[in-house]
Amino acid sequence: MARTDLLLTADRDEERLDQFLSRSVEGLTRSAAQRLIEEGAAKCNGRAVKKNARTAVGDVVALSLPDPEPAEVLPQNIPLDVVYEDDDVIVVNKPVGMVVHPAPGHPDGTLVNALLYHCQNSLSGINGVLRPGIVHRIDRDTSGLLIAAKNDAAHLALAEQLQDHSLYRYYEAVCVGGLREDGGTVDAPIGRHPVDRKRMAVDRKNGRPAVTHWEVLGRYPGYTHVGCRLETGRTHQIRVHMAAIGHPLLGDTVYGAKKPVPGLAGQCLHARKLTFVHPRTGGTMTVECPLPDWFTAVLDRLERGRL
Repeated sequence: MARTDLLLTADRDEERLDQFLSRSVEGLTRSAAQRLIEEGAAKCNGRAVKKNARTAVGDVVALSLPDPEPAEVLPQNIPLDVVYEDDDVIVVNKPVGMVVHPAPGHPDGTLVNALLYHCQNSLSGINGVLRPGIVHRIDRDTSGLLIAAKNDAAHLALAEQLQDHSLYRYYEAVCVGGLREDGGTVDAPIGRHPVDRKRMAVDRKNGRPAVTHWEVLGRYPGYTHVGCRLETGRTHQIRVHMAAIGHPLLGDTVYGAKKPVPGLAGQCLHARKLTFVHPRTGGTMTVECPLPDWFTAVLDRLERGRL
């Protein structure tokens, strides 16, 4: 992805860096400036800084801007496994390999392209043209349930539930090794990896709060089938947390063994259940989907000791 590099000189003392950038770069919002700082795309006097860092007159800020996003995402007739749908929300069972929204290297063929076609452009616009209706995401190589909003009111209501942790998300996974306890909680803040900006890591100094509750569903020689409930929703949260306690997910070549597992396209992780308060009716809804065939095949191989 091509980028535009800028050198900016601060002209005010004690101004937040994100405010300075949004004021200095035409079209750059403060939230976009914060994302760039978090991604390490902005440095002050040659050093990575936090988004709330404050400038001093004469500070030199180096900013690397990505190419502008496309102005339009086109609907595409891509089959969707719709688990639930009404006038306000749609819940789909995303397959492994499908990217949620357009990004560098994945300009189309995404869940957003499919949703635009299926919903006939009836999706909330809060997250902009690249992420219409998208309230939360799951990784490309993670399968399972994802909820999208069809209007702004529904989007705001669901986003609030994510914020106060009342939107219940339950995953099933297979991790490497035998967990000693039958359940537990990983409470460890997550932030960008200090060296590899494409990865996340436990960062107790600068990371954002992240909590994962886990339970053992099955035990096999060298592996454990677990259920994980997210209290927060950080990028790669389950993958990072399970690796942090010494039990990376089977097939996760980013946070675990680098060698791929035959028969797996990525990490063994499936979003099994969603519980949320319906934004219009106020009623509590639970939506579930079964484990996909590839996941049950892994469990069968573990049962027979043939993984």
